[in-house]
Amino acid sequence: MTSTGETTVTTQVYRVHIKATPEAIWDAITKPEWTDKYGYGGRAEFDLRPGGAYRGLASESMRSAGAPEVAVDGEVVEADPPRKLVTTWRMVMDPEMAAEGFTRLTWEIEEGQGGVTKLTVIHDLEGAPKLAALVSGEMEDMGAGGGWSWVLSDLKTLLETGKPLEG
Repeated sequence: MTSTGETTVTTQVYRVHIKATPEAIWDAITKPEWTDKYGYGGRAEFDLRPGGAYRGLASESMRSAGAPEVAVDGEVVEADPPRKLVTTWRMVMDPEMAAEGFTRLTWEIEEGQGGVTKLTVIHDLEGAPKLAALVSGEMEDMGAGGGWSWVLSDLKTLLETGKPLEG
Protein backbone atom coordinates (compact mmCIF):
# COMPACT_ATOMS: atom_id res chain seq x y z
CA MET A 1 0.00 0.00 0.00
CA THR A 2 1.35 3.41 -0.88
CA SER A 3 0.10 6.76 0.28
CA THR A 4 0.11 9.79 -1.99
CA GLY A 5 -1.04 12.83 -0.04
CA GLU A 6 -4.64 12.28 0.98
CA THR A 7 -5.19 9.38 -1.39
CA THR A 8 -4.30 5.82 -0.49
CA VAL A 9 -3.79 3.52 -3.47
CA THR A 10 -3.87 -0.20 -2.82
CA THR A 11 -2.88 -2.78 -5.40
CA GLN A 12 -2.60 -6.45 -4.56
CA VAL A 13 -0.62 -8.74 -6.87
CA TYR A 14 -0.74 -12.53 -6.71
CA ARG A 15 1.26 -14.89 -8.91
CA VAL A 16 1.03 -18.64 -9.23
CA HIS A 17 2.66 -21.10 -11.62
CA ILE A 18 0.32 -23.83 -12.83
CA LYS A 19 1.13 -26.98 -14.77
CA ALA A 20 -1.62 -26.36 -17.33
CA THR A 21 -2.06 -24.68 -20.69
CA PRO A 22 -3.06 -21.02 -20.94
CA GLU A 23 -6.31 -22.20 -22.56
CA ALA A 24 -7.13 -24.49 -19.61
CA ILE A 25 -6.52 -21.63 -17.16
CA TRP A 26 -8.62 -19.24 -19.25
CA ASP A 27 -11.47 -21.75 -19.30
CA ALA A 28 -11.20 -22.29 -15.53
CA ILE A 29 -11.50 -18.54 -14.97
CA THR A 30 -14.29 -17.80 -17.44
CA LYS A 31 -16.47 -20.90 -17.86
CA PRO A 32 -19.25 -21.54 -15.32
CA GLU A 33 -18.72 -25.30 -15.44
CA TRP A 34 -15.23 -24.65 -14.00
CA THR A 35 -15.74 -21.66 -11.72
CA ASP A 36 -18.05 -23.50 -9.34
CA LYS A 37 -15.37 -26.17 -8.71
CA TYR A 38 -12.81 -24.04 -6.85
CA GLY A 39 -12.47 -21.04 -4.58
CA TYR A 40 -15.75 -20.42 -2.83
CA GLY A 41 -17.78 -22.49 -5.25
CA GLY A 42 -19.85 -19.84 -6.97
CA ARG A 43 -20.43 -19.82 -10.70
CA ALA A 44 -19.10 -16.92 -12.75
CA GLU A 45 -20.96 -15.59 -15.76
CA PHE A 46 -19.11 -13.48 -18.33
CA ASP A 47 -20.17 -11.67 -21.46
CA LEU A 48 -16.61 -11.57 -22.80
CA ARG A 49 -17.00 -8.36 -24.82
CA PRO A 50 -15.84 -4.93 -23.66
CA GLY A 51 -18.78 -3.54 -21.71
CA GLY A 52 -20.21 -7.03 -21.19
CA ALA A 53 -21.59 -8.02 -17.80
CA TYR A 54 -19.74 -10.10 -15.21
CA ARG A 55 -21.50 -11.78 -12.30
CA GLY A 56 -20.12 -14.03 -9.61
CA LEU A 57 -22.97 -16.02 -8.12
CA ALA A 58 -23.04 -17.16 -4.52
CA SER A 59 -22.68 -20.89 -3.97
CA GLU A 60 -25.58 -22.91 -2.58
CA SER A 61 -23.94 -23.02 0.86
CA MET A 62 -23.44 -19.24 0.81
CA ARG A 63 -27.09 -18.70 -0.15
CA SER A 64 -28.28 -21.06 2.60
CA ALA A 65 -26.32 -18.89 5.04
CA GLY A 66 -28.22 -15.81 3.86
CA ALA A 67 -26.10 -14.51 0.97
CA PRO A 68 -27.92 -13.01 -2.04
CA GLU A 69 -27.79 -14.80 -5.39
CA VAL A 70 -25.19 -12.38 -6.83
CA ALA A 71 -22.04 -12.06 -4.72
CA VAL A 72 -19.90 -10.02 -7.13
CA ASP A 73 -20.73 -7.97 -10.20
CA GLY A 74 -18.85 -5.93 -12.73
CA GLU A 75 -18.14 -5.31 -16.37
CA VAL A 76 -15.62 -6.72 -18.82
CA VAL A 77 -13.05 -4.06 -19.74
CA GLU A 78 -10.78 -6.23 -21.90
CA ALA A 79 -10.84 -9.88 -22.98
CA ASP A 80 -7.89 -11.31 -24.91
CA PRO A 81 -8.25 -15.11 -24.68
CA PRO A 82 -6.24 -16.89 -23.40
CA ARG A 83 -3.85 -14.13 -22.31
CA LYS A 84 -5.65 -11.40 -20.43
CA LEU A 85 -8.96 -10.58 -18.80
CA VAL A 86 -9.71 -7.22 -17.17
CA THR A 87 -12.97 -6.53 -15.35
CA THR A 88 -14.45 -4.10 -12.91
CA TRP A 89 -15.26 -5.97 -9.70
CA ARG A 90 -17.61 -5.11 -6.83
CA MET A 91 -18.53 -7.28 -3.84
CA VAL A 92 -22.30 -6.78 -3.61
CA MET A 93 -23.17 -9.39 -0.98
CA ASP A 94 -21.87 -7.08 1.76
CA PRO A 95 -23.51 -3.62 1.83
CA GLU A 96 -20.37 -1.86 3.16
CA MET A 97 -18.16 -3.38 0.48
CA ALA A 98 -20.78 -2.68 -2.19
CA ALA A 99 -20.75 0.97 -1.11
CA GLU A 100 -16.99 1.09 -1.74
CA GLY A 101 -17.81 0.77 -5.45
CA PHE A 102 -16.07 -0.95 -8.30
CA THR A 103 -12.43 -2.04 -8.24
CA ARG A 104 -10.35 -3.31 -11.17
CA LEU A 105 -9.30 -6.96 -11.51
CA THR A 106 -6.75 -8.13 -14.08
CA TRP A 107 -5.88 -11.73 -14.90
CA GLU A 108 -2.64 -12.14 -16.92
CA ILE A 109 -1.81 -15.58 -18.31
CA GLU A 110 1.69 -16.21 -19.69
CA GLU A 111 2.79 -19.48 -21.23
CA GLY A 112 6.06 -20.72 -19.79
CA GLN A 113 8.31 -23.68 -20.39
CA GLY A 114 7.68 -27.33 -19.68
CA GLY A 115 3.91 -27.00 -19.66
CA VAL A 116 3.92 -24.49 -16.80
CA THR A 117 1.91 -21.29 -17.18
CA LYS A 118 2.27 -18.15 -15.04
CA LEU A 119 -0.98 -16.64 -13.80
CA THR A 120 -0.84 -13.15 -12.31
CA VAL A 121 -3.85 -11.55 -10.64
CA ILE A 122 -3.70 -7.79 -10.09
CA HIS A 123 -6.48 -6.29 -8.00
CA ASP A 124 -6.53 -2.49 -7.87
CA LEU A 125 -8.43 -1.67 -4.69
CA GLU A 126 -8.25 2.11 -4.53
CA GLY A 127 -10.95 3.44 -2.23
CA ALA A 128 -12.00 -0.03 -1.07
CA PRO A 129 -10.22 -0.72 2.25
CA LYS A 130 -12.75 -3.25 3.55
CA LEU A 131 -12.66 -5.22 0.30
CA ALA A 132 -8.85 -5.01 0.31
CA ALA A 133 -8.81 -6.62 3.76
CA LEU A 134 -11.19 -9.37 2.61
CA VAL A 135 -9.40 -10.33 -0.61
CA SER A 136 -5.98 -10.21 1.09
CA GLY A 137 -7.14 -12.93 3.49
CA GLU A 138 -6.97 -10.65 6.55
CA MET A 139 -10.48 -11.74 7.57
CA GLU A 140 -9.80 -15.48 7.34
CA ASP A 141 -9.85 -15.93 11.13
CA MET A 142 -13.34 -14.39 11.17
CA GLY A 143 -14.65 -17.03 8.75
CA ALA A 144 -14.47 -14.83 5.65
CA GLY A 145 -12.07 -17.06 3.71
CA GLY A 146 -8.50 -16.74 2.56
CA GLY A 147 -9.00 -14.26 -0.26
CA TRP A 148 -7.15 -14.43 -3.56
CA SER A 149 -4.39 -16.66 -2.13
CA TRP A 150 -7.00 -19.30 -1.31
CA VAL A 151 -8.78 -18.98 -4.67
CA LEU A 152 -5.55 -19.28 -6.66
CA SER A 153 -4.22 -22.18 -4.57
CA ASP A 154 -7.49 -24.01 -5.13
CA LEU A 155 -7.48 -23.22 -8.87
CA LYS A 156 -3.91 -24.54 -9.19
CA THR A 157 -4.74 -27.71 -7.26
CA LEU A 158 -7.87 -28.35 -9.32
CA LEU A 159 -6.10 -27.91 -12.66
CA GLU A 160 -3.09 -30.02 -11.65
CA THR A 161 -4.86 -32.86 -9.81
CA GLY A 162 -8.46 -32.74 -11.01
CA LYS A 163 -9.65 -32.19 -7.42
CA PRO A 164 -10.13 -29.02 -5.35
CA LEU A 165 -8.33 -28.46 -2.04
CA GLU A 166 -11.46 -29.33 -0.07
CA GLY A 167 -14.40 -31.52 -0.86
